[in-house]
Amino acid sequence: MPMWPTTPDELISLQHWLSILTPEPWETPETLHAIAGCFVCYPKRHEGPGAAGDPCWAAAAMIRDGRLTALNLAGGEAAASYQPGLLALREGPLLEEVVRGLPELPELLLVNATGRDHPRRAGLALHLGYQLSLPSVGVTRNPLIAKGEWPPEVAGASAPLRIGGEIVGCWLLMKPGKPPLAVHSGWRTNPDTAAKVVMASSGRWRTPEPLRLARQAARDARAKDRKKGS
Repeated sequence: MPMWPTTPDELISLQHWLSILTPEPWETPETLHAIAGCFVCYPKRHEGPGAAGDPCWAAAAMIRDGRLTALNLAGGEAAASYQPGLLALREGPLLEEVVRGLPELPELLLVNATGRDHPRRAGLALHLGYQLSLPSVGVTRNPLIAKGEWPPEVAGASAPLRIGGEIVGCWLLMKPGKPPLAVHSGWRTNPDTAAKVVMASSGRWRTPEPLRLARQAARDARAKDRKKGS
């Protein structure tokens, strides 16, 4: 079975398969040395939710012992249009490419996508972690289909995100006065582990540092290419 399918039906079938796997849970080490984040961005102005062939810029940033030690960039075109629940068709291969281009793989990967918060419990954060054989956690501004009340206004406070009776992630308050982030169980991680890792990798900003730096690098690459073309 291909790991990055090219049709919705193929991806849906693979997601069902991924959702029933039972890998050994990842245990957070006492000291987590290397965390990477990966992010894809698109042109600032485009019509509709996103079409196949849209130009895109991807980045992966590695933080080792609190310092940025590696950054990798990749550009290309979106492989598919955007459809909720099928983001892997659009971004999966490019994200794998940019993470594998790092000098070494991290101990854990943060992904701008959902994981178990998904109609088939296998969003891109989980899928990418499986493909790379890396524990993974999803971090987004909003849930995909999960529901839950926001946590108290205390840094580090969390509140469960559920699909029915199943906890698939959590709201996590990074900074008082700012909206919480949706943190998602991914490959080999559960909501508690995911929240712990995201909080530990936070800096001055609301977004955890590896993901923030990857986002910044992808947007900088976009701006540089636009400047060349102007």
